[in-house]
Amino acid sequence: MRESGGSVVASRRLHRWTVAGLALTVPLGIVAGQGVASAAPERGASTVPTVVATGTLPNTGLAEFSNGLIPGSVDADRGVDLGGIGSDLYPAGPPNEFWTVTDRGPNGQIKVNGKNRRTFPVPGFDPAILKVRVVGSTIKVLDALPITTAHGAPVTGLSNIDGYDETPYTWDAQTKLPLNPNGLDTEGLVRTRSGEFWLVDEYSPSLLRISARGKVLARYVPAGLKLTGTDYPVIASLPAILANRKINRGFEGIALAPDGRTLYLSVQSPLLVPDKDTGEASRNTRIFRFDTASNKVTGEFVYRLEDVRTFDPSADGDPAEMKVSSLAAVDAHTLLVDERTDPVARLYTVDLRKATNILGTAWDNPATTPSLESLADPAAAGVRVLPKSLAVDLEAVPGMPDKVEGVAVLGPRTIAVANDNDFGLGTFDANGQLVDSGVESKILLLRLNRPLS
Repeated sequence: MRESGGSVVASRRLHRWTVAGLALTVPLGIVAGQGVASAAPERGASTVPTVVATGTLPNTGLAEFSNGLIPGSVDADRGVDLGGIGSDLYPAGPPNEFWTVTDRGPNGQIKVNGKNRRTFPVPGFDPAILKVRVVGSTIKVLDALPITTAHGAPVTGLSNIDGYDETPYTWDAQTKLPLNPNGLDTEGLVRTRSGEFWLVDEYSPSLLRISARGKVLARYVPAGLKLTGTDYPVIASLPAILANRKINRGFEGIALAPDGRTLYLSVQSPLLVPDKDTGEASRNTRIFRFDTASNKVTGEFVYRLEDVRTFDPSADGDPAEMKVSSLAAVDAHTLLVDERTDPVARLYTVDLRKATNILGTAWDNPATTPSLESLADPAAAGVRVLPKSLAVDLEAVPGMPDKVEGVAVLGPRTIAVANDNDFGLGTFDANGQLVDSGVESKILLLRLNRPLS
């Protein structure tokens, strides 16, 4: 059956709080390479926010929700409730209202003959954009937009390309499901002044332009990627090196600059360049700049992840546990970056003016040796990484949920965060019905002790 990992998460959470109290007294260390010891990140009362409000999403059956948007799209939800709405947050006007997006839907992994298979217990689920309001302790859904193709069909969350994406299986990992070139693993979103949305997807990875009612208007994918058979336009114009993304670790975060036309897109994990082992060990991931007026990538910057050993000692020193899950614009030149493992999340500000734009350089060529991902000290190779400063220590907030994937900046001293509860997936019983994990979807409004800029 599916590996729930519940006991592992619980033990890591206990370990995390045990070491957190000790780490408060240790100063920040600078690490050049993975093999160099370092001190814990600099922390203090000024980086620990106050929780102003916490809203929880009420239980709604996934079939009820999905069929209300696209009748007949889900025949059986196997006891799964609506969830996964915290893949990102974007302000919707009032300080307690947000646009959110689900990810591709309930999915898990089951090991068969020693290899993991990606399962889709509710394969008919269609990713959706939601408008929600935090009212007291409840998240109220105000509107929901199914993401559809040019002719109004659900895109679904199923994998696209054989051999490039994971093969989808049924809930028990026994039967293959058909690939769907329209399928999207949606993560980050922003909304423009015109009412359109821009989203990022982990599969290709890709950037999506979506109408105000949820229709895919264009999907931008890496140059050279052969994504055919879609019922919407596909434009292969992103840097080709993005095709070296780690599976399930494509684009995860997106931010819209105050000018209303500039997007920033973050790759969740380092690219696998020149190979998987190098990418898994790397601390160098990438953030791209995209101009929506010309529909072109105009910048590429290096974001250096923290040393996992001091960031989250419960991760057993595995650098692949580190990831970037969300971006938000603070001002024209500052981004707020959500850096996390599953149980630990911290928000850093980065200054775009002080980093090297590597777009179109040798670092975009996978044949470059050494690769960007293999550099222990990018500065020694002439690459200034994005300078970062710890702004918000979510790890130190009591009751903060795991897997914080959505971040919205509401003001200089106010932000909101949301978790991805993975649709409550735990295990399935012999009848294929979910034994819920008990993890709820939450949105927390936070007041900061100091302004972000």
